[in-house]
Amino acid sequence: MDKTKQILADYAARIDAILQDIMNIEENAIADTLISAMKYSLFSGGKRLRPILTILVAELLEGELDSAGKAGAAIELIHTYSLIHDDLPSMDNDDYRRGKLTNHKVYGTGIAILAGDSLLTYAFHLLSQLKIPAERIVKLVGLISEGAGYNGIVGGQVLDLEAENREIGLESLQEIHLAKTAALFRSAILAGAFCAEPTEKELAALARFSEHFGLTFQIVDDLLDVIGDEQKLGKKTGSDKVLNKATYPQLLGINGARASAEKSAALAKESLEIFGSKAAILNDLADYIIKRQS
Repeated sequence: MDKTKQILADYAARIDAILQDIMNIEENAIADTLISAMKYSLFSGGKRLRPILTILVAELLEGELDSAGKAGAAIELIHTYSLIHDDLPSMDNDDYRRGKLTNHKVYGTGIAILAGDSLLTYAFHLLSQLKIPAERIVKLVGLISEGAGYNGIVGGQVLDLEAENREIGLESLQEIHLAKTAALFRSAILAGAFCAEPTEKELAALARFSEHFGLTFQIVDDLLDVIGDEQKLGKKTGSDKVLNKATYPQLLGINGARASAEKSAALAKESLEIFGSKAAILNDLADYIIKRQS
């Protein structure tokens, strides 16, 4: 597990270097406060898990790694936008994210919304400049816009809001998180594939992996909101209960949710069997997610 943690740290450092480069945009910016707000959340200490997955998959398929790094960075911008908006008073109304004040607490609600909007749109500008064949750029734009849009993050967030103060079943809860959480993992994982030349069989396997990996991540996230350490999480626990949200621990109990996470992780690893030992890092990452504390 320590080895996996070190590998993640090394890849995260690579992603941070890419992000620092692509966010060196002050010189031509017309609104300095906007750039400051974008950077505030982007460089607030994220795990960079989604772009790491993009690079790992590109490496697995012997793809174009420079483009994979930049595509992953674009997805990290989209992920950050989603967190800024998720924290807003009209959404989850959180004061802290990763141990720091949330964007709207520092810059105000208006600037926070616009910072999120700018990160989202800048991500697609970055994708348009990738040094891969145009047809693959089109695939990437279609893939990532779908994961971020009405059947992805945004649609999942709507379902999440509508589920507050209501009793829903496990199937409905999974529908929410397949969109709200797993969709962007799918974008990140398949983006790495599109920076290579995958077969249809490989794409299908990676798509299954992304679904199970995303659900594993979300179940553990729900568990951490109940039993996690606030110092390690960098935010208050118990927010799901305050908002009266349906969660895996609520529906399955603590032990049942743990068992469900372990089952999802096992299915994620099973999806990668066609790659054999070449998928060892991805398999280790699925195990790591089960034991994460932040």
